[in-house]
Amino acid sequence: MTAADSVILANPTTCELGEGPVWDPIREVVHWVDIRRGVVFSGRLDSHGRVTLLDHVSFPGTVGAVAVAEDGSWIVAGSHTLILHPASGSTRELARVIPAGQRRRTNDGKPDPAGRFLIGTLSLDDDSEHEVLARLGDDGTLTTIDDDLTLSNGLAWSPDGSIMYSVDTVRRVVYSRSYDVATGATGDRRVHIAVDDAYPDGMCSDAAGHLWIAMWGRGEVRRYTPDGDLDETIHVPAPHVSSVAFAGRELATLIITTATQDLTEDQLAAAPLSGKLFSARPAVPGLPVPLWRGITAPPKENA
Repeated sequence: MTAADSVILANPTTCELGEGPVWDPIREVVHWVDIRRGVVFSGRLDSHGRVTLLDHVSFPGTVGAVAVAEDGSWIVAGSHTLILHPASGSTRELARVIPAGQRRRTNDGKPDPAGRFLIGTLSLDDDSEHEVLARLGDDGTLTTIDDDLTLSNGLAWSPDGSIMYSVDTVRRVVYSRSYDVATGATGDRRVHIAVDDAYPDGMCSDAAGHLWIAMWGRGEVRRYTPDGDLDETIHVPAPHVSSVAFAGRELATLIITTATQDLTEDQLAAAPLSGKLFSARPAVPGLPVPLWRGITAPPKENA
């Protein structure tokens, strides 16, 4: 099944590397980032799937991802650290993800079904097989889930939270593994989806437990069944589709980010809407993504 004509231009702001769309259900705001420019955008979604820009906040370096807490505070994945951007008060560092001096940066991140924040990394140099996916604890400490990735990317969970999905982009795979929502413990991972004609990037789940995955280099968002079978394709007028998230009161609108990064002048001329925000209206609504639950325990003292 194909939804070739279902995409509309949601916002004309051009991002070099648009990523990480997030729906804040309390304030009814869509957030997304331009990773390379270090900007978090905020906009109001209307009933037609268009997003009116309300504000933007710049951070030093890159911004890999953002998530929202109940009080409106953000957790922001800075170049090497996780940052608290409170609803009021001063921004401060929460945890260091990447040691100082390494040519790596944070990438995609998302709260798990219990509201803990997970964050991945990528290398800024040649191919790597040592990138990590880590979970931020209630006391601000990081627990490594994977340390052998090529490029840690999109995250999603099954409707009951018992299965976690994660993307390793350069290997072109989506992994699955069991997940204990109460503790954050994970089981053995396995290849759930292997892609041979594009690079899987950001992803999200719908209410039926299907995965929606942005296909970098292909100009598509694909929907896969819980068994890993391709079910539907949405075509986007930008080759570098980077991420997706459901938004709106009924989670009926799929927000789609794109990028101009790595496109030649000829490619940009052929796809002039690259880097802009798009939206679509799938038949099945999205699965709610929990708010970030914050740092809820006192930090551990050094031994």
